Amino acid sequence: MPQASGNLFPRRTAEEKATQYPRILTWSVTGIFMILAFSAIAAGRDFLMPVTMALLLFFVFTPLRRLAERRNIPDGITALVITLSILTTVGIILYAASGPLTRAMDNMPVISAQLERKFESVRESFSGIQDAVRRIDEAQEMDGEDAAEAPAIKVERDGQTTFGTVLSMTPLLMGQILFTMVLLFFMIASGDLLYLKIVQSFDRLREKRSAYLALREIEESLGNYLGAITIINAGLGLAVGLTMWAWGMPGALLFGIGAFVLNYIPYLGAITGVAISGLVALVVMPGLFWPGMVALSYLGLTSLEGQIITPYFVSRRLQMNTVVVFLAVALWAWLWSVIGMVIAVPVLVVLRVLAEHVPGWEKFGNFLAGEDPPPLEDSDETDARDLVESGASAEDHDAARIATRQVMARDHDSTE
Repeated sequence: MPQASGNLFPRRTAEEKATQYPRILTWSVTGIFMILAFSAIAAGRDFLMPVTMALLLFFVFTPLRRLAERRNIPDGITALVITLSILTTVGIILYAASGPLTRAMDNMPVISAQLERKFESVRESFSGIQDAVRRIDEAQEMDGEDAAEAPAIKVERDGQTTFGTVLSMTPLLMGQILFTMVLLFFMIASGDLLYLKIVQSFDRLREKRSAYLALREIEESLGNYLGAITIINAGLGLAVGLTMWAWGMPGALLFGIGAFVLNYIPYLGAITGVAISGLVALVVMPGLFWPGMVALSYLGLTSLEGQIITPYFVSRRLQMNTVVVFLAVALWAWLWSVIGMVIAVPVLVVLRVLAEHVPGWEKFGNFLAGEDPPPLEDSDETDARDLVESGASAEDHDAARIATRQVMARDHDSTE
């Protein structure tokens, strides 16, 4: 048990105490700014989502525009070809998925009835719990009869179905897609104008050069990441589609397209695909064993992709802290729903590149990085790793204090 006067934390000097309150004020202002920023991002989602998507796609396709420019192809023609290619690809995917989705919606009553029968045996195993809940409800109703009558509150639903909700959102979705493509067209057709304006906003030549190199690194990192992920997702979609076809699942093409799209969402996309495949297998296959095998096969393919293929083909320099990625996906899902989950990792890639070029952001970039973070300008990374590794083998708090004290003493001796 440490004494009350133990040196768990170093004592502040008079000079450090003098700077304590300005630091507290700085952190307070930063916290208020972050709260207001997140509120603004959530409130402006209908405008900011297409703008963010267009900006990310602009960085991805700028190398292609630059390559076409070197071959004397006008930027306007390149922008038109890129936007039309994206729209055509999206249209083909939607057309291929529309048939199976329409049939699934038409057969929804039959599917619901089949799922109800599947889970009937599961509900019977919980019959004792259901009887207890029913008795509690009956007791509460008897108490309510003895009490004074209170005005009943009746909750009525507006009667709009899920399909109706999707249809009502279709014009907004199509408008955002069109806005994204138009903005992307103008950004690509403008050539290097956006880069020029950003670089011109800095004063000194060294800052201008750093800003330009940061922009070039962003486009290279995003292009490498999204290019590799797209190829991997296409392979996963093909593998999932063939596996579902081998299992005799209906809509194997739709499963392949779904796996391709869902895999852009880290973690949650794979979980959603496994759940959907398992539910569909429950409808078309007897018992519970074979549906479980179908779900496990989907899980096995996504695990192989996530644990072996993606880490091997995606540059280690682009790998992120897995905890930060999961939290970012959850945060952007809360802010912008599905689109937010899709852009979460590309936004992290941009932030990590910026952290390597903005003075004072080095430690933030180190926090975002995976196993091989970018080198910091000082020895803090090595010192932190030595402290953590020395304390990892300690059995309790006192042993950890002794082990870390040895690291501090070694560092003190090396600086003398």
